[in-house]
Amino acid sequence: MTKILFTGGGTAGHVTLNLGLMPLFREAGWEVIYIGSKTGIENELVRRISGVRLYQITTGKLRRYFSWENFKDALRVPAGIVQAFKIIRREKPDVIFSKGGFVSFPVVVAGWLAGCRKIYMHESDVTPGLANRMSLPFVKTFFTTFEETSKHVSKPQKVKYVGPVLTDRLFGGDAQKGRDMCYFTEVKPVILFVGGSLGAKSLNNAVLKNLEALLEKYQIIHICGKGQSLKARCKNYMQFEFVDREFKDLLALADVVVSRSGSNAIFEFLSLKKPMLLVPLPSGSSRGEQALNAQSFKDKGFAEIVKDDEVTQKLVSAVDEMFAHKDEYVANMEKAEWQHTSNQELYEYIRNDTNL
Repeated sequence: MTKILFTGGGTAGHVTLNLGLMPLFREAGWEVIYIGSKTGIENELVRRISGVRLYQITTGKLRRYFSWENFKDALRVPAGIVQAFKIIRREKPDVIFSKGGFVSFPVVVAGWLAGCRKIYMHESDVTPGLANRMSLPFVKTFFTTFEETSKHVSKPQKVKYVGPVLTDRLFGGDAQKGRDMCYFTEVKPVILFVGGSLGAKSLNNAVLKNLEALLEKYQIIHICGKGQSLKARCKNYMQFEFVDREFKDLLALADVVVSRSGSNAIFEFLSLKKPMLLVPLPSGSSRGEQALNAQSFKDKGFAEIVKDDEVTQKLVSAVDEMFAHKDEYVANMEKAEWQHTSNQELYEYIRNDTNL
């Protein structure tokens, strides 16, 4: 039986694409295995896919800045490579697919050391994450969401621009189901705040500090992130730590989305024609990829931007402005032409490219 190994994790953004691809390979009769980290969100999400065997390895965070933790992680990364190598030698996958995140680098290196040369990798942002950048020498093909990503890598000949890979998980949402989940009425519009799978502390705090003012005009859905439950309970406000299958119904209900600007999320919002108020991660917390993503969408008329350190002060006025002009943003999204692919198309490319 042909076998494929998936890896990626740490945040939902490094797992979502894998979740869409794995069932397609399973349906085609492939054996599917997954290597994740010991503490990442991928463990919970992958277990929901029937027939996928999950392994966990040690992994260290790959940082671009000084931290005393770097010394500990300098040992964890090699340990992860050794653990992944043992798994790969035992499982003997024909193909490896990496979505990035800290856990992916040890797996990609171990796969290459074990003799696998059919290794594929995907990047969502304009500039590659450090794990993907370090993995690039070991992969066959590097799929990218943005065409300009090839300018930021050392081996552009490996790049294949495919645009965002859109799943059908968010299509067909039912606004009434979302309304019932939140106990909302049809009287007030709905603003959806998304902090990401791990939450966004500054955005969460801004929502709470401005909640009274926001609720004067809107009903609020607040997805605050795993382990970030906040002590706020009131009428017309519904809080979730994390939402999976029901997310499409909440999106169908939302008039405006306020979010970080990770590529996976904003392209999904674009596909659903949802006006976006984006709050990129500050440069001190990232390599700046979210600011680039957000600016690209602002330039196209899909979104507006509020800086992370200004979000508490400007949140209410920015939401009011977005809602007042939401039809203009929707019109811009409806007439935009942008390349994208589907899980099915990416699956078929990999299968045809590997001749398996």
